Order: sequence, then C-alpha cells, then structure tokens
Amino acid sequence: MTTAATALDRGTLAEWYRRNRRRSRQLFDVVRPDAYYSRPISLRHPIVFYEGHLPAFSVNTLVKRGLGRPGIDEGLERLFARGIDPDDQAAADRSQRVEWPTREEVRGFADACDAVILDAIANAPIEQPGHPLLHEAAAVYAILEHEAMHQETMLYMWHQLPHAQKQAPPGAHADPAGVTPAPARVVVPAGRATLGARQGEIPFGWDNEFPGLTVEVPGFAIDVHDVTNEQFMDFVDAGGYRRSDLWTPAAFAWVRSEAIDHPRFWTAPDGTWKWRGMFEDIDLPPAWPAYVSQAEAEAYARWKAARLPTEGEYHRAAFGDPTGAEREYPWGEARPDASRGLFDFQSWSPVAVGRHPAGQSAWGVHDLMGNGWEWTSTEFAPFDGFQAMASYPEYSAEFFDGQHVVMKGASPATDAALLRRSFRNWFRPNYPYVYATFRCAAPVE
Repeated sequence: MTTAATALDRGTLAEWYRRNRRRSRQLFDVVRPDAYYSRPISLRHPIVFYEGHLPAFSVNTLVKRGLGRPGIDEGLERLFARGIDPDDQAAADRSQRVEWPTREEVRGFADACDAVILDAIANAPIEQPGHPLLHEAAAVYAILEHEAMHQETMLYMWHQLPHAQKQAPPGAHADPAGVTPAPARVVVPAGRATLGARQGEIPFGWDNEFPGLTVEVPGFAIDVHDVTNEQFMDFVDAGGYRRSDLWTPAAFAWVRSEAIDHPRFWTAPDGTWKWRGMFEDIDLPPAWPAYVSQAEAEAYARWKAARLPTEGEYHRAAFGDPTGAEREYPWGEARPDASRGLFDFQSWSPVAVGRHPAGQSAWGVHDLMGNGWEWTSTEFAPFDGFQAMASYPEYSAEFFDGQHVVMKGASPATDAALLRRSFRNWFRPNYPYVYATFRCAAPVE
C-alpha cells in the first residue's frame, strides 16, 4: 500500500517499478515459447499482447500524455495500448490481429520503454500541482498499480494454459492440508460504512474510489468463513446447476449454453474431482475456498436460502468496529504481512480457509482480505460526484454498464500495494476465471 512517506521518494518509486518489471518477466518466463501467441482465455488477447501492453501503457501514460515527451515506437504503442472486455466470443474474435511482433521485438521494445520510464522517474518533473496527470505524481502511481493488477490478470490467464505449456519455478507446490470449519455466522450490528475515499485521504486511488461516501448499513448475518470446495460440492451433488429457480435467467442461459456443471477450477478426467492447478492437477482440497463466478456464488447462496453481501456489508464486516470506528484493514492498523492473509504472490494456490486467524476482522470474520476476492451483489457503478481520471479516463467509466459487479478484498496473486480499504475490483457475473470466492449473508431476524 502506498503511503504519504513514499509519495515523493523517487528512489522508492523507481525500485517499485523495477520490482514490478522483474516480477512480470518471471511470469512471462513461466510460459513456454510455443504458447507465446496462444489465447489461454479466448475472450482475451494472446499472451504476446500483455508483454507489450505493460511497458506501452507506462510510456503512453507517463511519458507521452503526462510529460509530453516522445515515446519509443508509435506503432507498437498503439498496438499494445488497450486490452478488451468483450460481450461475447464473436466480439472478442473481431478484435484479434492476424500477426504480432516477435518475442525478441516485444522484449526489445519493453527494454527501451523501461529505460525511458526510469529516467523520467529519476529526473523528470513527475509531480506538478494542478496538472491533470501529474498532480501528486498520479501518473507514476497509475503505471505502478496498473502493472501490479495485470500481473494477477496474467496469472489467472496462465492458469488456463495446458500444463505442458508452462514451466514451474522452484517452490511452486500447493498446500492442500486443512479441514472445512463447521458452518458459522456472526451478526454484524447496524452501523456506518465508508465506501471509497475522499480526496487527500490516500496518496493515490483509481477514479471509481472517489469521492468516498458513508452509507448506513442495517444489521445482517454473515458467514465466518468463505464457502469451501467441500461445501460447494454439496451444491453440485444436489443438482444445483440444473435448477433454473436458483439462477437468474441470464445466468441459467449461460450455464445451459456453455454446458457448465461444476466450477472452472475443478476437473474430473478420471471421474474423481481434481483441482485444476497452475502446474499440475491435485486431488480437490476440501478446505480451500471455492473459486467460482458471481453467478455460481449467487445460485449457491439461494440454495442456502441466503444471498451475497452487498459492498456496504462487506465494508461493515471487514472494517467496522464495535466502537463505531473503522479500521484501515480487517485486523486493524498494522501493515499487511504474511501473518494476516494470503496475498502479495505468497503462493500459486489458495490455502484452507481460516489459516490466518491474525487477519480476522473485529467481528471474527476470516479471510476478508486474501485467499480469494470476495464477490458481492453490488453492481459496479460510480459514486455520486464521480470524475474520470485524466491519466486513464476509460479505466472505470466504460464498465458502468450494468453488466459488472463489485469484488472486494484480495487473492493470493494480489500485490500488497493494492490492499487498501477503498480499492474496488469488478467483473462480469459469468466470468469464471478469476481467483474469486464468496460467503453468504442474510438479514437479521
């Protein structure tokens, strides 16, 4: 998480950029050469795009638009400018190119971009009060957090590659140990929750985080733990994917058209359920959180005569305090570390729910930040007074379309810099690839 102490420290910003680039290079090195032009997720660009997109975005945002300086290669900067979020496969296919640069050309372009960006961070006027992109060095923070977010995107894309197209780095083993806790809910009393942040409260935030607002949240009950694979198995075995009454019409049409009858992260090649791991399939770990789409999470919640929490309820459960105050993190004010949850690329896989009791909230709710993003029932929409950010005007605004829902928290692949109370993530309800789990909520009777 960025802090005011690091906002003006060019050396810290430069090291953050170098750390991002090292991590990105390590992730691309996982992909074998024969998979470089493949599309692990058919709704997305091929892998080659992302290796060019990260440095191109940084040059386009900081160097060209922010500082008004020339870039490296206009053609490549246009080619790698933006990813896609298509409505369907046909739209995704229309956006694809026939030819892409070679890997050597992409990496040469990236190296040239890195040199220009590091020079700008070290020497250029990257903080200019009142400047639409450089006020409080906003463009620098934008490119740093953008790369961190895309590293998680790349990981869940890589997850869909056949194992033979990847090479596992040392220490990439999973920890399937653990026992599903007994079902338990806690009552969170009515109170206030602050969504987003107000200008000046945090060193940097994306436009959808502003302006913050305070909402009154009625009392509610919420699961202490995320739903596990073992618990979700009961839904599968009960025929949940075949019951139209548990799904919205759009969600059930998706289930039917795609012939979906289990989570994307499960597989059963020999009739026994396995976890579709990054580098190998393993016996389905019963106590790991169930990674599912929001549509699947909602169907399960209805099956349990419950629902998903709202964004406000998540905030109240995660950051609320019986004193009426609000915490910076679920566990309090201490900075994130490995004792508090599974995040910041600690692992290639989740772990059993409840493994990090030091990260529980004031109400005793576990894993609200780490081990998997938390689906909510809240439509991704702007707060009153929203203004698109100058450094990335389309970042949020193009997704205020009624087709995306809010996720909160963090996954094992979420960079620690993004662990702030105001951060909002979002995806389509039927997007099954992200490291996202859920817990049920219910009104207080």
